[in-house]
Amino acid sequence: MAKYLLILSKFDIKVNYVANKESSIMSSSVKATLASNKSFWFFIGPAFLVSIGYMDPGNWATSIEAGSRYGYDLLWVITLASLIAILMQLLSAKLGIATGKDLAQLIRSENPGKGGTFLLSTAAIAMVATDLAEFLGVAVALNLLFDIPLIFAIFLTIFDVLLILWLERFGFRWVEMTILAFVATIGLGYVVELWLAQPQWAEVAQAMVIPNATIMDTTALFIAMGILGATVMPHNLYLHSHQVKTRQGVAGNADNARKRFYKMMKWDTVLALTVAWLVNSAILIMASAAFHEQGLLITDIDEAYKTLGPLLGSAAALTFAIALLASGIASSVTGTLAGQIVFESFLKKRSINILKIRVYIRLVTMVPAAIAIMVSVKPLSLLVLSQVILSMQLPFAVIPLVRMTSNPVLMGDLVNDVKTKITAWMATFIIVALNIWLLVMLAADAFT
Repeated sequence: MAKYLLILSKFDIKVNYVANKESSIMSSSVKATLASNKSFWFFIGPAFLVSIGYMDPGNWATSIEAGSRYGYDLLWVITLASLIAILMQLLSAKLGIATGKDLAQLIRSENPGKGGTFLLSTAAIAMVATDLAEFLGVAVALNLLFDIPLIFAIFLTIFDVLLILWLERFGFRWVEMTILAFVATIGLGYVVELWLAQPQWAEVAQAMVIPNATIMDTTALFIAMGILGATVMPHNLYLHSHQVKTRQGVAGNADNARKRFYKMMKWDTVLALTVAWLVNSAILIMASAAFHEQGLLITDIDEAYKTLGPLLGSAAALTFAIALLASGIASSVTGTLAGQIVFESFLKKRSINILKIRVYIRLVTMVPAAIAIMVSVKPLSLLVLSQVILSMQLPFAVIPLVRMTSNPVLMGDLVNDVKTKITAWMATFIIVALNIWLLVMLAADAFT
Protein backbone atom coordinates (compact mmCIF):
# COMPACT_ATOMS: atom_id res chain seq x y z
CA MET A 1 0.00 0.00 0.00
CA ALA A 2 2.78 2.35 0.95
CA LYS A 3 4.44 1.55 -2.35
CA TYR A 4 1.32 2.58 -4.29
CA LEU A 5 0.97 5.77 -2.23
CA LEU A 6 4.59 6.66 -2.99
CA ILE A 7 4.01 6.11 -6.73
CA LEU A 8 0.84 8.21 -6.61
CA SER A 9 2.56 11.00 -4.70
CA LYS A 10 5.40 11.08 -7.25
CA PHE A 11 2.82 11.12 -10.04
CA ASP A 12 0.95 13.96 -8.31
CA ILE A 13 4.18 15.97 -7.94
CA LYS A 14 4.96 15.44 -11.63
CA VAL A 15 1.43 16.44 -12.69
CA ASN A 16 1.59 19.58 -10.53
CA TYR A 17 5.02 20.47 -11.94
CA VAL A 18 3.77 20.09 -15.51
CA ALA A 19 0.59 22.04 -14.71
CA ASN A 20 2.56 24.83 -13.09
CA LYS A 21 4.99 24.92 -16.00
CA GLU A 22 2.12 25.07 -18.51
CA SER A 23 0.41 27.71 -16.39
CA SER A 24 3.56 29.80 -16.45
CA ILE A 25 3.95 29.39 -20.21
CA MET A 26 0.31 30.25 -20.81
CA SER A 27 0.12 33.14 -18.35
CA SER A 28 0.48 35.87 -20.98
CA SER A 29 -2.13 34.30 -23.26
CA VAL A 30 -4.51 33.80 -20.32
CA LYS A 31 -4.13 37.47 -19.42
CA ALA A 32 -4.78 38.40 -23.02
CA THR A 33 -7.93 36.23 -22.98
CA LEU A 34 -9.04 37.86 -19.72
CA ALA A 35 -8.53 41.26 -21.29
CA SER A 36 -10.54 40.31 -24.36
CA ASN A 37 -13.38 38.98 -22.17
CA LYS A 38 -13.60 42.07 -19.98
CA SER A 39 -16.45 44.39 -20.85
CA PHE A 40 -16.11 47.95 -22.07
CA TRP A 41 -17.35 49.22 -18.69
CA PHE A 42 -14.53 47.52 -16.81
CA PHE A 43 -12.05 49.88 -18.47
CA ILE A 44 -14.13 53.03 -17.90
CA GLY A 45 -12.97 54.98 -14.86
CA PRO A 46 -9.36 56.19 -14.83
CA ALA A 47 -10.05 59.19 -17.11
CA PHE A 48 -13.22 60.10 -15.21
CA LEU A 49 -11.16 60.15 -12.03
CA VAL A 50 -8.73 62.46 -13.81
CA SER A 51 -11.50 64.58 -15.36
CA ILE A 52 -12.56 66.09 -12.04
CA GLY A 53 -9.28 68.01 -12.11
CA TYR A 54 -10.63 69.74 -15.22
CA MET A 55 -13.67 70.94 -13.28
CA ASP A 56 -11.95 72.06 -10.09
CA PRO A 57 -12.48 75.48 -8.43
CA GLY A 58 -9.56 76.88 -10.42
CA ASN A 59 -11.54 76.30 -13.61
CA TRP A 60 -14.51 78.00 -12.03
CA ALA A 61 -12.43 81.04 -11.16
CA THR A 62 -10.91 81.52 -14.60
CA SER A 63 -14.13 80.77 -16.49
CA ILE A 64 -16.27 83.05 -14.31
CA GLU A 65 -13.87 85.95 -14.72
CA ALA A 66 -13.47 85.27 -18.45
CA GLY A 67 -17.24 85.12 -19.00
CA SER A 68 -18.16 88.14 -16.92
CA ARG A 69 -15.32 90.28 -18.31
CA TYR A 70 -15.25 89.26 -21.99
CA GLY A 71 -18.55 87.50 -22.62
CA TYR A 72 -18.15 84.55 -24.97
CA ASP A 73 -14.90 85.87 -26.49
CA LEU A 74 -12.58 83.41 -24.70
CA LEU A 75 -14.80 80.36 -25.15
CA TRP A 76 -12.59 79.14 -27.99
CA VAL A 77 -9.65 79.03 -25.56
CA ILE A 78 -11.51 76.39 -23.52
CA THR A 79 -12.08 74.37 -26.72
CA LEU A 80 -8.40 74.60 -27.70
CA ALA A 81 -7.23 73.78 -24.19
CA SER A 82 -9.62 70.81 -24.02
CA LEU A 83 -8.30 69.40 -27.31
CA ILE A 84 -4.73 69.71 -26.04
CA ALA A 85 -5.83 68.10 -22.77
CA ILE A 86 -7.36 65.10 -24.57
CA LEU A 87 -4.15 64.60 -26.55
CA MET A 88 -1.89 64.86 -23.51
CA GLN A 89 -4.06 62.58 -21.36
CA LEU A 90 -4.06 59.99 -24.14
CA LEU A 91 -0.26 60.13 -24.18
CA SER A 92 -0.20 59.83 -20.40
CA ALA A 93 -2.46 56.77 -20.45
CA LYS A 94 -0.42 55.21 -23.25
CA LEU A 95 2.80 55.77 -21.31
CA GLY A 96 1.42 53.88 -18.31
CA ILE A 97 0.10 51.03 -20.46
CA ALA A 98 3.32 50.61 -22.47
CA THR A 99 5.79 50.82 -19.58
CA GLY A 100 3.84 49.75 -16.51
CA LYS A 101 5.22 52.88 -14.80
CA ASP A 102 3.81 56.33 -14.20
CA LEU A 103 5.21 59.62 -15.48
CA ALA A 104 6.91 60.52 -12.19
CA GLN A 105 8.69 57.16 -11.97
CA LEU A 106 9.91 57.46 -15.55
CA ILE A 107 11.11 61.04 -15.08
CA ARG A 108 13.14 59.82 -12.11
CA SER A 109 14.52 56.73 -13.91
CA GLU A 110 15.24 58.54 -17.20
CA ASN A 111 16.79 61.54 -15.42
CA PRO A 112 18.43 60.07 -12.30
CA GLY A 113 20.49 63.18 -11.48
CA LYS A 114 19.68 66.82 -10.89
CA GLY A 115 17.54 67.00 -14.02
CA GLY A 116 14.98 64.58 -12.60
CA THR A 117 15.04 66.30 -9.23
CA PHE A 118 14.39 69.66 -10.90
CA LEU A 119 11.48 68.33 -12.98
CA LEU A 120 9.87 66.64 -9.99
CA SER A 121 10.39 69.72 -7.82
CA THR A 122 8.47 71.80 -10.38
CA ALA A 123 5.75 69.14 -10.24
CA ALA A 124 5.71 69.49 -6.44
CA ILE A 125 5.20 73.26 -6.87
CA ALA A 126 2.31 72.49 -9.23
CA MET A 127 0.79 70.22 -6.57
CA VAL A 128 0.86 73.10 -4.10
CA ALA A 129 -0.80 75.43 -6.61
CA THR A 130 -3.39 72.75 -7.35
CA ASP A 131 -4.09 72.25 -3.68
CA LEU A 132 -4.53 75.99 -3.22
CA ALA A 133 -7.36 76.02 -5.78
CA GLU A 134 -8.99 72.93 -4.31
CA PHE A 135 -9.12 73.93 -0.69
CA LEU A 136 -10.10 77.53 -1.46
CA GLY A 137 -13.04 76.17 -3.46
CA VAL A 138 -14.15 73.98 -0.54
CA ALA A 139 -13.69 76.85 1.91
CA VAL A 140 -15.71 79.29 -0.20
CA ALA A 141 -18.49 76.71 -0.70
CA LEU A 142 -18.67 76.03 3.07
CA ASN A 143 -18.83 79.76 3.64
CA LEU A 144 -21.65 80.22 1.13
CA LEU A 145 -23.73 77.20 2.17
CA PHE A 146 -23.32 77.29 5.95
CA ASP A 147 -22.20 80.86 6.59
CA ILE A 148 -18.94 79.66 8.16
CA PRO A 149 -16.45 82.56 8.26
CA LEU A 150 -13.96 82.08 5.42
CA ILE A 151 -10.91 82.10 7.68
CA PHE A 152 -12.36 79.22 9.75
CA ALA A 153 -13.61 77.38 6.65
CA ILE A 154 -10.05 77.42 5.30
CA PHE A 155 -8.77 75.54 8.35
CA LEU A 156 -11.69 73.08 8.27
CA THR A 157 -10.70 71.93 4.79
CA ILE A 158 -7.70 70.06 6.17
CA PHE A 159 -10.06 67.28 7.20
CA ASP A 160 -10.97 66.35 3.62
CA VAL A 161 -7.74 64.33 3.56
CA LEU A 162 -9.63 61.74 5.62
CA LEU A 163 -12.04 61.15 2.74
CA ILE A 164 -9.45 59.69 0.38
CA LEU A 165 -7.88 57.61 3.15
CA TRP A 166 -11.29 56.16 3.94
CA LEU A 167 -12.25 55.53 0.31
CA GLU A 168 -8.97 53.76 -0.51
CA ARG A 169 -9.86 51.01 1.97
CA PHE A 170 -12.55 49.80 -0.46
CA GLY A 171 -10.36 49.71 -3.60
CA PHE A 172 -9.81 51.87 -6.65
CA ARG A 173 -13.27 51.21 -8.11
CA TRP A 174 -14.99 52.82 -5.12
CA VAL A 175 -12.80 55.90 -5.49
CA GLU A 176 -13.61 56.14 -9.20
CA MET A 177 -17.35 55.69 -8.71
CA THR A 178 -17.42 58.29 -5.94
CA ILE A 179 -15.64 60.78 -8.19
CA LEU A 180 -18.05 59.91 -11.01
CA ALA A 181 -20.94 60.79 -8.68
CA PHE A 182 -19.31 64.18 -8.02
CA VAL A 183 -18.85 64.71 -11.79
CA ALA A 184 -22.55 63.94 -12.31
CA THR A 185 -23.48 66.41 -9.56
CA ILE A 186 -21.44 69.19 -11.16
CA GLY A 187 -22.74 68.39 -14.64
CA LEU A 188 -26.39 68.35 -13.56
CA GLY A 189 -25.82 71.55 -11.62
CA TYR A 190 -24.73 73.33 -14.77
CA VAL A 191 -27.58 71.91 -16.82
CA VAL A 192 -29.84 73.72 -14.33
CA GLU A 193 -27.71 76.89 -14.45
CA LEU A 194 -27.82 77.09 -18.27
CA TRP A 195 -31.54 76.43 -18.34
CA LEU A 196 -32.03 79.35 -15.96
CA ALA A 197 -29.51 81.67 -17.67
CA GLN A 198 -30.87 81.24 -21.22
CA PRO A 199 -27.66 82.11 -23.18
CA GLN A 200 -27.49 83.17 -26.83
CA TRP A 201 -26.78 79.76 -28.35
CA ALA A 202 -25.91 81.05 -31.83
CA GLU A 203 -23.19 83.27 -30.35
CA VAL A 204 -22.02 80.40 -28.16
CA ALA A 205 -21.62 78.04 -31.13
CA GLN A 206 -19.56 80.61 -33.03
CA ALA A 207 -17.37 81.59 -30.08
CA MET A 208 -16.54 77.95 -29.29
CA VAL A 209 -14.58 77.45 -32.51
CA ILE A 210 -13.63 80.88 -33.88
CA PRO A 211 -10.68 82.73 -32.23
CA ASN A 212 -10.80 86.50 -31.82
CA ALA A 213 -8.35 89.30 -31.07
CA THR A 214 -9.41 89.73 -27.43
CA ILE A 215 -6.47 87.59 -26.35
CA MET A 216 -4.08 90.36 -27.43
CA ASP A 217 -5.09 92.27 -24.31
CA THR A 218 -2.73 91.58 -21.37
CA THR A 219 -5.55 90.84 -18.92
CA ALA A 220 -7.26 88.56 -21.44
CA LEU A 221 -3.99 86.71 -22.05
CA PHE A 222 -3.49 86.33 -18.29
CA ILE A 223 -6.97 84.82 -17.98
CA ALA A 224 -6.42 82.68 -21.10
CA MET A 225 -3.23 81.31 -19.53
CA GLY A 226 -5.27 80.61 -16.41
CA ILE A 227 -7.78 78.69 -18.52
CA LEU A 228 -4.94 76.70 -20.09
CA GLY A 229 -3.40 76.01 -16.68
CA ALA A 230 -6.78 75.07 -15.24
CA THR A 231 -7.61 72.78 -18.18
CA VAL A 232 -4.33 71.05 -19.04
CA MET A 233 -3.23 70.37 -15.48
CA PRO A 234 0.20 68.86 -14.78
CA HIS A 235 -0.95 66.71 -11.86
CA ASN A 236 -3.49 64.99 -14.13
CA LEU A 237 -0.70 63.79 -16.42
CA TYR A 238 1.01 62.11 -13.48
CA LEU A 239 -2.26 60.71 -12.13
CA HIS A 240 -3.56 59.25 -15.40
CA SER A 241 -0.34 57.36 -16.19
CA HIS A 242 -0.58 55.83 -12.71
CA GLN A 243 -4.31 55.11 -12.64
CA VAL A 244 -4.35 53.00 -15.83
CA LYS A 245 -2.19 50.51 -13.95
CA THR A 246 -5.27 49.51 -11.93
CA ARG A 247 -6.34 47.58 -15.06
CA GLN A 248 -2.84 46.45 -16.06
CA GLY A 249 -2.87 43.06 -14.28
CA VAL A 250 -6.02 41.93 -16.04
CA ALA A 251 -5.24 43.52 -19.39
CA GLY A 252 -1.96 41.64 -19.65
CA ASN A 253 1.22 42.48 -21.53
CA ALA A 254 0.69 40.66 -24.82
CA ASP A 255 0.73 42.98 -27.85
CA ASN A 256 -2.91 42.39 -28.78
CA ALA A 257 -4.01 42.85 -25.15
CA ARG A 258 -2.10 46.12 -24.79
CA LYS A 259 -3.56 47.48 -28.01
CA ARG A 260 -7.10 46.64 -26.91
CA PHE A 261 -6.34 48.11 -23.49
CA TYR A 262 -5.21 51.36 -25.08
CA LYS A 263 -8.26 51.39 -27.36
CA MET A 264 -10.50 51.18 -24.29
CA MET A 265 -8.53 53.92 -22.58
CA LYS A 266 -9.05 56.12 -25.66
CA TRP A 267 -12.81 55.82 -25.25
CA ASP A 268 -12.52 56.46 -21.53
CA THR A 269 -10.39 59.57 -22.08
CA VAL A 270 -12.41 61.11 -24.89
CA LEU A 271 -15.72 60.56 -23.07
CA ALA A 272 -14.47 61.91 -19.74
CA LEU A 273 -12.74 64.98 -21.13
CA THR A 274 -15.65 65.80 -23.43
CA VAL A 275 -17.78 65.99 -20.28
CA ALA A 276 -15.12 68.23 -18.70
CA TRP A 277 -15.07 70.47 -21.80
CA LEU A 278 -18.86 70.83 -21.67
CA VAL A 279 -18.80 71.69 -17.95
CA ASN A 280 -15.99 74.25 -18.34
CA SER A 281 -17.76 75.80 -21.30
CA ALA A 282 -21.00 75.88 -19.31
CA ILE A 283 -19.33 77.84 -16.49
CA LEU A 284 -18.11 80.52 -18.89
CA ILE A 285 -21.42 80.57 -20.80
CA MET A 286 -23.37 80.97 -17.56
CA ALA A 287 -21.08 83.80 -16.42
CA SER A 288 -21.46 85.53 -19.77
CA ALA A 289 -25.25 85.17 -19.95
CA ALA A 290 -25.91 86.00 -16.31
CA PHE A 291 -23.29 88.70 -15.66
CA HIS A 292 -21.66 90.10 -18.82
CA GLU A 293 -24.96 90.71 -20.59
CA GLN A 294 -26.11 92.65 -17.52
CA GLY A 295 -22.92 94.74 -17.53
CA LEU A 296 -21.64 93.09 -14.34
CA LEU A 297 -17.96 92.28 -13.80
CA ILE A 298 -17.62 89.49 -11.27
CA THR A 299 -14.26 89.38 -9.50
CA ASP A 300 -15.03 86.91 -6.74
CA ILE A 301 -16.80 83.57 -6.39
CA ASP A 302 -18.98 84.62 -3.45
CA GLU A 303 -19.96 87.67 -5.49
CA ALA A 304 -21.09 85.31 -8.27
CA TYR A 305 -23.18 83.36 -5.76
CA LYS A 306 -24.78 86.48 -4.27
CA THR A 307 -25.47 87.95 -7.71
CA LEU A 308 -27.03 84.78 -9.13
CA GLY A 309 -29.80 84.83 -6.52
CA PRO A 310 -31.35 88.19 -7.52
CA LEU A 311 -30.73 87.56 -11.24
CA LEU A 312 -31.82 83.93 -11.68
CA GLY A 313 -33.40 82.99 -8.35
CA SER A 314 -32.35 81.21 -5.17
CA ALA A 315 -32.30 77.81 -6.93
CA ALA A 316 -29.50 79.03 -9.21
CA ALA A 317 -27.43 80.30 -6.28
CA LEU A 318 -27.92 77.10 -4.25
CA THR A 319 -27.09 74.89 -7.25
CA PHE A 320 -23.94 76.94 -7.83
CA ALA A 321 -22.74 76.50 -4.22
CA ILE A 322 -23.49 72.74 -4.09
CA ALA A 323 -21.68 72.14 -7.38
CA LEU A 324 -18.72 74.20 -6.13
CA LEU A 325 -18.52 72.10 -2.95
CA ALA A 326 -18.65 68.87 -5.00
CA SER A 327 -15.93 70.22 -7.27
CA GLY A 328 -13.64 71.19 -4.40
CA ILE A 329 -13.98 67.94 -2.45
CA ALA A 330 -13.63 65.67 -5.49
CA SER A 331 -10.63 67.52 -6.93
CA SER A 332 -9.01 67.41 -3.50
CA VAL A 333 -9.27 63.61 -3.62
CA THR A 334 -7.54 63.40 -7.00
CA GLY A 335 -4.98 65.97 -5.87
CA THR A 336 -4.14 63.68 -2.95
CA LEU A 337 -3.55 60.73 -5.27
CA ALA A 338 -1.43 62.78 -7.68
CA GLY A 339 0.57 64.28 -4.82
CA GLN A 340 1.41 60.83 -3.50
CA ILE A 341 2.61 59.72 -6.95
CA VAL A 342 4.92 62.73 -7.39
CA PHE A 343 6.30 62.81 -3.85
CA GLU A 344 7.07 59.08 -3.87
CA SER A 345 9.36 59.59 -6.87
CA PHE A 346 10.66 62.95 -5.64
CA LEU A 347 11.65 61.46 -2.27
CA LYS A 348 12.78 58.21 -3.94
CA LYS A 349 10.47 56.17 -1.71
CA ARG A 350 7.84 53.62 -2.72
CA SER A 351 5.91 54.00 0.50
CA ILE A 352 5.34 57.33 2.21
CA ASN A 353 2.96 58.58 4.85
CA ILE A 354 0.41 60.24 2.61
CA LEU A 355 -1.37 61.77 5.62
CA LYS A 356 1.80 63.63 6.60
CA ILE A 357 2.51 64.67 3.01
CA ARG A 358 -1.05 65.92 2.54
CA VAL A 359 -0.97 67.86 5.83
CA TYR A 360 2.40 69.41 4.90
CA ILE A 361 1.06 70.49 1.49
CA ARG A 362 -2.05 71.91 3.10
CA LEU A 363 -0.02 73.88 5.64
CA VAL A 364 2.23 75.27 2.90
CA THR A 365 -0.79 76.49 0.92
CA MET A 366 -3.03 77.28 3.87
CA VAL A 367 -0.81 79.73 5.72
CA PRO A 368 -0.21 82.21 2.86
CA ALA A 369 -3.83 81.86 1.73
CA ALA A 370 -5.11 82.55 5.24
CA ILE A 371 -2.85 85.61 5.48
CA ALA A 372 -4.06 86.81 2.08
CA ILE A 373 -7.71 86.40 3.12
CA MET A 374 -7.08 88.28 6.38
CA VAL A 375 -5.67 91.24 4.44
CA SER A 376 -8.71 91.15 2.14
CA VAL A 377 -7.21 89.56 -0.99
CA LYS A 378 -10.12 88.04 -2.91
CA PRO A 379 -10.25 84.23 -3.26
CA LEU A 380 -10.96 84.52 -7.01
CA SER A 381 -7.67 86.41 -7.51
CA LEU A 382 -5.76 83.69 -5.65
CA LEU A 383 -7.50 80.99 -7.68
CA VAL A 384 -6.67 82.61 -11.02
CA LEU A 385 -3.06 83.14 -9.90
CA SER A 386 -2.76 79.47 -8.90
CA GLN A 387 -3.92 78.44 -12.38
CA VAL A 388 -1.36 80.70 -14.05
CA ILE A 389 1.34 79.05 -11.88
CA LEU A 390 0.10 75.67 -13.12
CA SER A 391 0.30 76.86 -16.70
CA MET A 392 3.88 78.05 -16.15
CA GLN A 393 4.82 74.59 -14.84
CA LEU A 394 3.07 72.72 -17.64
CA PRO A 395 6.02 72.60 -20.11
CA PHE A 396 8.11 70.74 -17.50
CA ALA A 397 5.56 67.91 -17.51
CA VAL A 398 4.48 67.98 -21.16
CA ILE A 399 7.93 67.98 -22.78
CA PRO A 400 9.14 64.82 -20.95
CA LEU A 401 5.78 63.17 -21.67
CA VAL A 402 5.95 63.80 -25.42
CA ARG A 403 9.63 62.87 -25.57
CA MET A 404 9.16 59.57 -23.73
CA THR A 405 6.05 58.49 -25.66
CA SER A 406 8.03 59.09 -28.86
CA ASN A 407 10.82 56.76 -27.67
CA PRO A 408 10.44 53.31 -29.31
CA VAL A 409 12.70 51.67 -26.71
CA LEU A 410 10.29 52.66 -23.94
CA MET A 411 7.01 52.37 -25.82
CA GLY A 412 7.46 49.40 -28.14
CA ASP A 413 4.51 48.99 -30.49
CA LEU A 414 2.64 51.85 -28.73
CA VAL A 415 5.22 54.47 -29.69
CA ASN A 416 3.80 57.70 -31.15
CA ASP A 417 3.36 57.59 -34.90
CA VAL A 418 4.47 60.49 -37.09
CA LYS A 419 1.09 62.28 -36.98
CA THR A 420 0.90 62.03 -33.20
CA LYS A 421 4.47 63.26 -32.80
CA ILE A 422 3.83 66.32 -34.98
CA THR A 423 0.53 67.13 -33.25
CA ALA A 424 1.98 66.63 -29.76
CA TRP A 425 5.02 68.83 -30.43
CA MET A 426 2.77 71.49 -31.98
CA ALA A 427 0.61 71.48 -28.84
CA THR A 428 3.74 71.69 -26.71
CA PHE A 429 4.96 74.63 -28.78
CA ILE A 430 1.64 76.44 -28.22
CA ILE A 431 1.93 75.93 -24.45
CA VAL A 432 5.54 77.14 -24.31
CA ALA A 433 4.87 80.07 -26.67
CA LEU A 434 1.89 81.27 -24.61
CA ASN A 435 4.00 81.10 -21.45
CA ILE A 436 6.78 83.16 -23.03
CA TRP A 437 4.25 85.61 -24.46
CA LEU A 438 2.67 86.12 -21.05
CA LEU A 439 6.06 86.71 -19.40
CA VAL A 440 7.02 89.26 -22.08
CA MET A 441 3.72 91.14 -21.75
CA LEU A 442 3.91 91.18 -17.95
CA ALA A 443 7.50 92.48 -18.14
CA ALA A 444 6.45 95.14 -20.65
CA ASP A 445 3.63 96.26 -18.38
CA ALA A 446 5.96 96.38 -15.40
CA PHE A 447 8.36 98.76 -17.14
CA THR A 448 5.71 101.09 -18.62
